[in-house]
Amino acid sequence: MATRIRLQRGGRKGYAFYSIVIADARAPRDGRFTEKIGTYNPNTNPATVDLNFDRALYWVECGAQPTDTVRNILGGEGVYLMKHLRGGVKKGAFDEAAAQKRFDAWKADKQKGLDAVRESEAKAKKEAIAKELEAEKKINAEIAKKVAEKKSAAAAAKAEAEAEATATEEAPAEA
Repeated sequence: MATRIRLQRGGRKGYAFYSIVIADARAPRDGRFTEKIGTYNPNTNPATVDLNFDRALYWVECGAQPTDTVRNILGGEGVYLMKHLRGGVKKGAFDEAAAQKRFDAWKADKQKGLDAVRESEAKAKKEAIAKELEAEKKINAEIAKKVAEKKSAAAAAKAEAEAEATATEEAPAEA
């Protein structure tokens, strides 16, 4: 029986959400599966992966073949790195503690990169909002200037009308 690690689609139309499953290669995509080992949400930035690391490592070491997308996901989560490090432990290149130390260092570096991406996106979003606010303030200042000009023109016209009215009232009294 050829065992595959693949994605099982869920979610609504246009908003896919995937489960990472272990299934027989002959089973349909969204059909029968042996075990669910995680989820993958490509709709977030960066994509969200929730993976049972130990079970994924177990299945990879047992020879389950992942699809291309799942291989990228497992590589990003460090499953293949841990498999490689365990192979080094079996060969005697280093011990289990050194392998775990190397994996933890890699994971910390990867997390730092993800945090930097999230931070840069938040900063860009904040800058875009500030830029929009400045543009809106500029537009509001121009509108306020036009309104002030209209009010001053209306006040001048009203003062001129009052001056004419007082001038016409004084002119008949002199005659």
